[in-house]
Amino acid sequence: MKKVIIFGCEQTSQLANYYLTQTTSDFEVVAFTVNKEFRKYDNYCDKPVVDFETIQDIYPPSEYCLFAPMTGKGLNKIREKIYNQGKDKGYTFISYISKYATVLTEDIGENCFILEDNTIQPFVKIGNNCVLWSGNHVGHHSIIEDHVFIASCCVISGNCLIKSYSWLGVNCTLRNALTIGTGTLVAMSASVTKNTDEYTVYMGVPAKPFGRSDEEKVSMSL
Repeated sequence: MKKVIIFGCEQTSQLANYYLTQTTSDFEVVAFTVNKEFRKYDNYCDKPVVDFETIQDIYPPSEYCLFAPMTGKGLNKIREKIYNQGKDKGYTFISYISKYATVLTEDIGENCFILEDNTIQPFVKIGNNCVLWSGNHVGHHSIIEDHVFIASCCVISGNCLIKSYSWLGVNCTLRNALTIGTGTLVAMSASVTKNTDEYTVYMGVPAKPFGRSDEEKVSMSL
């Protein structure tokens, strides 16, 4: 059983605590951690909250693992920052893969949060620091690079390449053999039939470009 510290004290962290403690016996959640300036609690979910800046002094990386199941805000770069800082401190990150998902590949990286009812076909590769919310289909031989967020009920056909920092909205569909460029934001219910440009928002059926995804005015709720 691995001893785990969860980063964050928000709803996603509460969900992670539930999944790690109620749906598997592989992990023991011992604490939560946040950056000192954002710390609001001394305890969360009946466990201590410690400052991320000094976490290694209390929970040494030789004995404990980290898990940072954060949302895709900022095209996943906030989650990437925490992941990299944890690695710099010497921590190994766990991945959570629901026992209620159908996963036919072992090629999955660190700090991935893969929830129930995902179908991940053979020969799929998933990088580090990715989130796959519930109910997605990931087709055979597809590659999901690092720092990707995939919302619920997305269909990724076979042989697709999803590049880093991409964000796929609820119910979107990707045709087979597509390349989704770095930092692409696919809006909910969009149907992508062609390769996408990097850091661009795609909306509609068929999906068309709709501005830059790295601009502050773009809402992550698209």
